[in-house]
Amino acid sequence: MDFKNLSLYRPKMEYRRFGKTNKMVSVITLGGMRFKHSWEEPRHIIPQDTLDQCRDTVQKALAQGINLIETAYGYTKSEHAYGRVLNDELRINRDSYFLMTKGAPKTANETRKMLESQLKALKTDHLDFYGWHGINNLAKFENACRKGGPVEELLKMKEEGIIGHVGFSTHAPLEVILKAIGTDMFDFVNLHYYYFFQRNKPAIDLAEKKDMGVFIISANDKGGQLSTPPQKLMDLTAPLHPVQFNARFCLGNPAIHTLSFGLPVTVQFDHLDGIFPAPAPLSPDDVKILQLMDSQKLLDPYSGFDGYSMKEDPSGLNIPEILRFRMLWKCYDMKNFGFYRYNMFQEKGDWFPGNFPTRKNLKQIDLSNCPADIPVVELIRETHKELYRTKPRIDRKRIRFMAKKVLAKIVFKIKAKFW
Repeated sequence: MDFKNLSLYRPKMEYRRFGKTNKMVSVITLGGMRFKHSWEEPRHIIPQDTLDQCRDTVQKALAQGINLIETAYGYTKSEHAYGRVLNDELRINRDSYFLMTKGAPKTANETRKMLESQLKALKTDHLDFYGWHGINNLAKFENACRKGGPVEELLKMKEEGIIGHVGFSTHAPLEVILKAIGTDMFDFVNLHYYYFFQRNKPAIDLAEKKDMGVFIISANDKGGQLSTPPQKLMDLTAPLHPVQFNARFCLGNPAIHTLSFGLPVTVQFDHLDGIFPAPAPLSPDDVKILQLMDSQKLLDPYSGFDGYSMKEDPSGLNIPEILRFRMLWKCYDMKNFGFYRYNMFQEKGDWFPGNFPTRKNLKQIDLSNCPADIPVVELIRETHKELYRTKPRIDRKRIRFMAKKVLAKIVFKIKAKFW
């Protein structure tokens, strides 16, 4: 295959107009978050196995007809890896693919400096799509979109031709996403939405009214670790694989334009044939699977309560997500996914906020926002007991002892050398 002339190559992949950008993007995007050693500094030093993995990933993606490649400044080595592979290794014509990257600069000056470094890393003179990365709460929304702030600077760079289109990515509560879309500052939005997480449907509806591009983040990983599903989920979605069902479910909404597929790409790309043609709306066979999937929620008497009436509970617990993980475990045997995500709660972060339950914060739960027939405290305790993985304790005494031991050896060597 001639990777230099991708515009001449069209396999089974489908393409959709990415909202008001008017770009025809592949309905599957190649994500770039999890390359080997990706998070290690310095960002510009790319180990050989990272480079090899990136090259292999890009080749597989292009062979499938994918024409949108996504990364971010926050993915550390990813932009540099893509820059080398796309330009030095494979030497692909720049107009053969679309490039999306993201960043979270706090000021206008920082925005321009960050963009300059990203262009250098990606070895390009322009970006097709640039997203403000992580409008995850009201404070970040207000700072990013303030007058004279970073998004206004991005829009200036759009006028200068450095950026084609400006958007944002988000892990925020629905209300914040709706506020950001409502500013009319953005051409596209990257958000979470899957069969197992449909909370953001109103944001997709509003984006459709605004003619915005809609990009679904991490369709297979955060969508339920669908590349390694439990047998029950395989049986429920048969003859489709869960990856295929989820993709068809998302693409059944014509307002959704592309789904991000990340690593390991080999497993996920093996399922692409079963996605197309992606019906919008869903086909009768898809609807049958959907109804069977929906029916599983009847297996647990409490799975109908999603907890969003308690989403800003004074306990600091992320009650909606805790109850969602419980439902996935009880109704779909997705306990491994629960292990994976439950233990990622960030007590002081905004990417996946939530405290772990303690006696103190369990007592702080505001039960006035919970139906009387829902034993929410017991449900939270049950979920924590099943899904929490105890973190290894740090033996501070031993660390101090070993540090003294190492220091003593260093002092001895210095004395031996000079005395």
